[in-house]
Amino acid sequence: MDLFRFFSKDDTASKNIAKERLKLLLVHDRTNVSPQFLNMVKADIIKVVSDYIEIDHSGLEVRLGRHRKSDDTIVSTLTANIPIKRMKKIGKNTYK
Repeated sequence: MDLFRFFSKDDTASKNIAKERLKLLLVHDRTNVSPQFLNMVKADIIKVVSDYIEIDHSGLEVRLGRHRKSDDTIVSTLTANIPIKRMKKIGKNTYK
């Protein structure tokens, strides 16, 4: 086992985590949205989606970002990645 490779992999992971956190802070700053607001939105999304779908909360990811449209304008985006365990059966309707 290469000891240097073992420790350098951890440094790369830490670097990537720090980079993602910095991006998130910059997006929050540019969109004038506080982290508390994002947490409130995330909680509401979980509440609504959970009424219809059983989700994996540990893999849930909600992000604010910026996206360039086809006409070269830049817009703020809200992206939610929600791992689905299974669809819930609701009344007469069964979602598959």
